[in-house]
Amino acid sequence: MITGTLTALVTPFDENGVIDEQALKNLVIHQVKNGVNGLVPCGTTGESPTLSHDEHNKLIDLVIAAVDGHIPVIAGTGSNSTTEAIAMTKHAKKAGASCSLQVVPYYNKPTQEGMYRHFSLIADAVDLPMLIYNIAGRTGINMDTSTLMRLAEHPNVVGVKEASGNLAQMMDVLAQRPKGFSVLSGDDNLTVPLIFMGGNGVISVASNIIPDQIVKMVNAALAGEIGKANEWHYHLLQFFKAIFIETNPIPVKTSLAMMGQIKESFRLPMCEMLPENKVKLQKVLRTYGCL
Repeated sequence: MITGTLTALVTPFDENGVIDEQALKNLVIHQVKNGVNGLVPCGTTGESPTLSHDEHNKLIDLVIAAVDGHIPVIAGTGSNSTTEAIAMTKHAKKAGASCSLQVVPYYNKPTQEGMYRHFSLIADAVDLPMLIYNIAGRTGINMDTSTLMRLAEHPNVVGVKEASGNLAQMMDVLAQRPKGFSVLSGDDNLTVPLIFMGGNGVISVASNIIPDQIVKMVNAALAGEIGKANEWHYHLLQFFKAIFIETNPIPVKTSLAMMGQIKESFRLPMCEMLPENKVKLQKVLRTYGCL
């Protein structure tokens, strides 16, 4: 099973908006040293909608090379075009990814049957484990638990990143999932509650900034150390709120820039934070010892 803390990795750009390869390598090495269980490049946090297909493939290659086999790489290769998703997933498999992350097709708003056929075709076309990414707030449509359970019958569909924000739905998934099917939180602030209900970990935004603390929180929860896990959860709650004060990944990239790890560089339509929000974020980062 896929378990623990997996970081939804940011994509660092230089002043000219080009992928900053050295900064990316440094981020990956820092993540590995701090004990995360896997990296997830080219997701929402990695600004995948603004990456060209060539950049997308190159970024996965770079992360896999920097990881150097120490931890798994779950490559974000989802698309609202089934053909494009298959092509990117084939590249990820060839590059050495351990798994792919496949988002529910966005904007198209497919039916449940359309979703089922989309993911089934990808799973049939590429023999690589797949995590499904359910995030209705971004895609405009929710995958029903019944559809997810149909897909879970496919040997290559090994889990779900649950970012619906709906605890009732998460409980339904946990109650119905087959043995060995991973359920990972897509929201940092719901990680501990989900694990206590039987979940397996998190694909985390916060761990870009504080990987060691997220690892400790998740490990405590997975070990059944309820008091310790709750202590970490409530200690970090204001941090979780702060890094979503504006649309992800704007605050997390701004935080890393303040810490000197990347440039404060985005690709439109993402842009710099409002000055007043930046002041609030800086205050929180100082409170948590990041600056």
